[in-house]
Amino acid sequence: MRVVIQRVSKASVNADGKENGAIGQGFLLLVGVEEEDTSEDVAYLTRKISNMRIFEDDEGKMNLSLREVKGEILSISQFTLHADTKKGNRPSFIKAAKPGKADQLYEELNQNLRNEGFKVETGVFGADMAVSLINDGPVTILVDSKNK
Repeated sequence: MRVVIQRVSKASVNADGKENGAIGQGFLLLVGVEEEDTSEDVAYLTRKISNMRIFEDDEGKMNLSLREVKGEILSISQFTLHADTKKGNRPSFIKAAKPGKADQLYEELNQNLRNEGFKVETGVFGADMAVSLINDGPVTILVDSKNK
């Protein structure tokens, strides 16, 4: 699984002309599931996201976690994170998980984060969505469960 973590001041997602989720300070997660991913990958990413220290402390150092700043999460499923661009100019998405499996692991990640005590808003799985955000910093981190 791949997750792009963006530290945000606020973020929201719209699908079919209506707002489906919105948060204040926290993380916007773009979540890509690969066909070979399992619950082990979900557990690893849950730990990384929950403990990622990328918020500034009183001295201006990135030293605080999402929990310490009482941040929220907006989680968006994004199969395009597994695009293969090695050949030609049209990306291949052959490594991306099929929708049933992808949705299951995506929802498992979201539930795990809720179980950690975070407010988690989501988009609509498989829908065409419009995501708005104010990237704070900007700070953007890529975490890949296959790259431990």
